[in-house]
Amino acid sequence: MNDVLFPSVPSTPSETDTGRDLVCEAFRDSDPDGRRAAAVIRATYDQLYDGQHTGRFRWDQLFKTEKTHFGTLLEINLRREFDDVIDDPADGHALDYSVRGFDVDCKFSQSFGGWMIPPECFGHLLLVAWADDARGTWSLGVVRATEANRRESVNRDGKTQLSQNGRRQIAWLQFEADLPPNVLLGLDKDTLARILAPKSGQGRVTEMLRQVTERRIGRNTIATLAQQDDYMARLRDNGNGARTILRREGYLIPGGDYEAHRRVARQLGVAVPEPGEVLSVRVTPAQENEAWAVELDGRWWRRIKNGENPSEPAPRLPDVRKPKKGIGTPILTGSDDDS
Repeated sequence: MNDVLFPSVPSTPSETDTGRDLVCEAFRDSDPDGRRAAAVIRATYDQLYDGQHTGRFRWDQLFKTEKTHFGTLLEINLRREFDDVIDDPADGHALDYSVRGFDVDCKFSQSFGGWMIPPECFGHLLLVAWADDARGTWSLGVVRATEANRRESVNRDGKTQLSQNGRRQIAWLQFEADLPPNVLLGLDKDTLARILAPKSGQGRVTEMLRQVTERRIGRNTIATLAQQDDYMARLRDNGNGARTILRREGYLIPGGDYEAHRRVARQLGVAVPEPGEVLSVRVTPAQENEAWAVELDGRWWRRIKNGENPSEPAPRLPDVRKPKKGIGTPILTGSDDDS
C-alpha cells in the first residue's frame, strides 16, 4: 500500500452522495460485520488456487491469466452471496449490479487503488475491492466515478483510475479487515517443509494437525494437502484418519460443524472453529472442575502448557453421528467419523 495515497485510517468522504450512502446502507444491513463478504473473498482465492487438484495455496503460484480472472469471479461470487441486496441490471446494461435502484459496477484491483474505470462507468457507482492473501487483509467500499474524481490520463481502451481526491470519496464498508485464514501462508519455511514432506495426502494432513495447533484450519487447507476427492475423510477417527493417529499422541481435533465439538474448544479456552474448519489442540489429564478443562469419557482434560508432554492418549470427542433410523437420540461420547 502507498501510505501517502492511502492513509491507515481513511477519512470520511467530503462529498454528499445519496445513492452511494443508500448502497452502503444496503450492504451494511445485510452484512454488518463484513463476515459474509470476507468469506466470499476467501472462497474466491481458494477457487482460483484449486488446491484440491493443484496443491497451490499462494497468489504467486497462479498464472497471469488466472490472476486477471479474480475480479470476474469475485463479481459473480458477490452476486450469489448477496442476492438479498443485489439485483441483476436490466438486459443489455453495461454495469454489473443494481442495488436499491442504483447501477453499480464491481471493480477489483491486485494493487490497492488500482481500479481501472471504463468510460461507461462514469457518473455511476463503483463497488471497489482489494485484498492481499499474504497479509490476510481486504477492503471493500463504494464510490461514484465522476469527471471531477478521475485522473486525466487514460490507457488505449479509454480507461482511467480514480484521482487522489476520488479515492478520498470512497465510503468504506470494511477497510483492511481480516480475511479468514490461509494457514499455510503463515507458516515458517521449516514447518511448511515438514508438512509437505509426506508423499501421501493422509500424511500431509496429519502432519499439519501435529505441527499447527490451536489455530483454525479450513476445509480448503485440508483439501490442498490431501489432494483427493474425499479429503475430509483424512480427519476421521476410523483407525486410519488423523483423529485416530493423533489421539494416541494426546491431540483432540474438534470440528466447527458440530456444536458439541465447538463446546469442547470453548471449555478448553482455545479458538473455536467455525463451520467448515477444524482445530488441533494437545491435552493432558486435569483436576475435576479445573479452569479451562473439559470432561470427556468420564475424565477431565486441559490443554498442555509450554514444556509439557501429554502423559497418555487423548480421549475421544463427542459422537456427532446421526443415529440410525429408529435407534433414538445420538450419544455424546465415543468416536466421531466425520469432521
